[in-house]
Amino acid sequence: MLPSYLSMARPNPMENRAPWYKNTAPSYAGIFLSVPFMAGTVGALQYGSVWAAVVGLFLGALFCFMLYYVPGMLGLRTGMPLYVVGSSTFGTHGGILMPGLLMGVLQIGWHAVFTFSAASFFMSAIGSKAGPNTAIFWLVCIIWGMALALVGAVGISILSRLSSWLPIFPLLIIIVAGFANMSGLGKFSSSVSVSLPEAAAALIPVLGLGAFAALQSAAGFFATAGAAGADFAMNSRNKKDVVLGGLFGITVAALVAGFFTILTIAGAMGKSPEIAVNAGMGTAKLDVFAAFISSIGEVGALSKIMYWVFVIACICPTGFCAFLAANSFSTMFPKLPRTGMTLAAGAVGVILAATGVAQNLVGFFLIIGASFGPIIGAMTADYIRSGEWVGPRKGINKAGYIAWAAGFIVGILGIIPGIGFSYGLETLMSFIVGFAVYLILAELGLEPETIKLNTAD
Repeated sequence: MLPSYLSMARPNPMENRAPWYKNTAPSYAGIFLSVPFMAGTVGALQYGSVWAAVVGLFLGALFCFMLYYVPGMLGLRTGMPLYVVGSSTFGTHGGILMPGLLMGVLQIGWHAVFTFSAASFFMSAIGSKAGPNTAIFWLVCIIWGMALALVGAVGISILSRLSSWLPIFPLLIIIVAGFANMSGLGKFSSSVSVSLPEAAAALIPVLGLGAFAALQSAAGFFATAGAAGADFAMNSRNKKDVVLGGLFGITVAALVAGFFTILTIAGAMGKSPEIAVNAGMGTAKLDVFAAFISSIGEVGALSKIMYWVFVIACICPTGFCAFLAANSFSTMFPKLPRTGMTLAAGAVGVILAATGVAQNLVGFFLIIGASFGPIIGAMTADYIRSGEWVGPRKGINKAGYIAWAAGFIVGILGIIPGIGFSYGLETLMSFIVGFAVYLILAELGLEPETIKLNTAD
């Protein structure tokens, strides 16, 4: 017997699909026009020049498209979401854990990141210096996180409508800030010393690490959204929609948002080098990004406006993340109450935000990339071998699980105390390892037989 998430699956009919500029592109663009993606670029500038960060951003934007493409094509051809198409790579029962429940767990983390981001910028907007673990910060996180979790549970259509136009405001404000801080670019220099094992320091120049860090920031940020390409592209009409939606919504959006963010931060550091030291540059946390924004004092009230714009920009993603987390859990376990699951996911996100756990973007992006890089790598290998979606594979697909485990170990090395160091290519390497190991194990016969999926009503 098939699990309920497969036996109840039905493809999205062609009449419900639309052009790329009405669904895929604006949805993905809104993901990149968000505070966490912009704040994540802080880490790229600690290792090298502005141009190194820009080169890494360009490579990262292209890699993000690669992460999206195969899940997107699977969604187009089947009309099914990630949970269903992933059952080929991980099995009918293996798919419950991966990518199913794993996606839900990481979406709780994203809910926490956006809640922390909104609370931090709200504090800055009202002139308060209160931070994590203070009473007022807890109160703001609870109100924000739980209210938007409730909206995600019962009013997701409202968030969908808002998401089509709200992201334009952070884009406009970061472009203005980029030009405002451009005078400081010539004075920018990376003042953070890089501590690496001797062998690594000999092999990887500091300039290269700047590019690697930017690539990892973009790829780690995008990994879960890339896997969800199946969910986005199941609304596409043809391959052209998949490609153009990805190029404009992912690659172009990442380049525009990332480029002007790099100009803003590097210019602020050039004009006021002490900001990097006082804010704890090198940690790439959300409060560091806020410190750079506050430095834009030469342009009047721009910094204050930016605070409020970034608060507003967190509305939709906070609600969406709680909704997607609950969607993951309720899809795998349909008997659980959906509203209760959404609020429970929101509550966990609030705790992670209010305690400050959610503010370390480098570590969070690394975990996401290490988790979903090998998932997409294995799915890509499965897709290339089959040329299409062959259907669910019985039980647990050992090739998929072993490929994921190998890729995850390679990707997570950067945060293992005592033995690891962040080399800036964690998501890329985990993707490559997951891809290669799956191909080898599949050739050795570790793929189980496929099962026909009845999609008729």
